[in-house]
Amino acid sequence: MVDELGYLPIDKHGADLLFQIISERYERGALIITSNRAYKHWPEIFNHDSTLTSALLDRLLHHAETVLIEGKSYRMKEQIET
Repeated sequence: MVDELGYLPIDKHGADLLFQIISERYERGALIITSNRAYKHWPEIFNHDSTLTSALLDRLLHHAETVLIEGKSYRMKEQIET
């Protein structure tokens, strides 16, 4: 599981390593990735490498189910109510 992908940018070396992990897991096991970024903005996460991002998304989305959660933040619920 990778939580909050895109919270911080990933440098070239980190992007290459993450790609290797995802490639090794491809069609072998489940992955859960959370992000607040739309797929079209993922190249920004991966050092503006559109080729790597495209290959990564190709593997991730091949058998994927994307769940889009919209609405108010659960974490901010108490702040909003007061």
